[in-house]
Amino acid sequence: MRARRQRVNRSDYLSDALTLLSGWTRDGVQIKRELVCDESQHAALTERIKVAADTLRIRPSIRRADGHTQICLGDRDGDTLTDGDVALAARIEDFYRTVTAPHSP
Repeated sequence: MRARRQRVNRSDYLSDALTLLSGWTRDGVQIKRELVCDESQHAALTERIKVAADTLRIRPSIRRADGHTQICLGDRDGDTLTDGDVALAARIEDFYRTVTAPHSP
């Protein structure tokens, strides 16, 4: 019989992954990000986030205020930040780069 391999502490793993996502701040069991984008970029970003969030079964909070898109991931009443929340944050970063990239004429 083989010895069981010990898993890395889940919260440490997620904290390490979160440090790679610049601009995201952690507030307890939630992570937040504020992005500068215009109305059309906001609409495109929101649509992409909703599709990815549905796949991961996550309900992000997305608000528009003063030319900024505010995103909050994580369940306020939850016990911990999930790997799905961090994965979605990484996808959001990719989506943001895509929708704000300059378009060639």
